[in-house]
Amino acid sequence: MPKMKTKKAVVKRFKITKNGKILRGRQNSRHLRDAKSKSQKGRHKRVAQVAAGFRKMILAYSLK
Repeated sequence: MPKMKTKKAVVKRFKITKNGKILRGRQNSRHLRDAKSKSQKGRHKRVAQVAAGFRKMILAYSLK
């Protein structure tokens, strides 16, 4: 069987830490920022952790 290729879209969107956590960006932060509150915009700057149900799927595609 040939080797599985890494899904480049997954590699660009997620970061895997040294301890195995998967980090992602937050949604709704790209445009229409003047309508959002200051606290809401601040929350969008921080990264979030991927939910446990998606971990297995993301790790399968991001062969690091």
